Amino acid sequence: MNEHDCKPLDDFIEYPPSEMLARSESFYQDIKRRHSIRKFSDRPVDKSIIENCIKAAGTAPSGANHQPWQFVAIQSPDIKQRVREQAENHERGFYSGRAGQEWLDALKPLGTDAEKPYLEIAPWLIAIFSEKKGGITAEEKNTNYYVHESVGIATGILITALHNAGLATLTHTPKPMSFLNKICGKTDNERAYMLLITGYPAKDATIPAHAQVKKSIDDIASFL
Repeated sequence: MNEHDCKPLDDFIEYPPSEMLARSESFYQDIKRRHSIRKFSDRPVDKSIIENCIKAAGTAPSGANHQPWQFVAIQSPDIKQRVREQAENHERGFYSGRAGQEWLDALKPLGTDAEKPYLEIAPWLIAIFSEKKGGITAEEKNTNYYVHESVGIATGILITALHNAGLATLTHTPKPMSFLNKICGKTDNERAYMLLITGYPAKDATIPAHAQVKKSIDDIASFL
């Protein structure tokens, strides 16, 4: 394939302005129902659902189209137990003072602590890794560009895809996260970016009032 080869854009769908408005409002109303929860059911979720959501994440734009991400979907109880043990070990240090008082004060309204039972209860953990080097094929080892931005976009699409499929999610970023490299068999070329917990919410799942406060459009956007 010539490096400048192109194909016509033949899958774009244009909607009438009235339908565009309706679709944008419908999506907003739906995505408002996405919440971070910390109580998950152990109900199983079919692997094919997780696969489809990861495939959706893989369509994200990326620097030079290098797609500098790797997703490790963890279902094994033994591996989930190892993840929990390591994560809680780091979190105990975090909550015992390593984070600093300002950060801990910011977390108080969410009611979080070092105990993470959902890491074993939820049916799936998805460890997300960024790649320093790569390319458009798996064999390439070129420099990747805009890695953090690219992986962040892909992660956002993954969270949205899981919500769209009918699953709840929680983002988790224990510091440091290098233990995930060892557990998931990753190399020095890959860096743990985030741990995403997903599954059905437990019947007694709750949402902190603090997490329901969202800034208005006037606070987050301007139109010039």
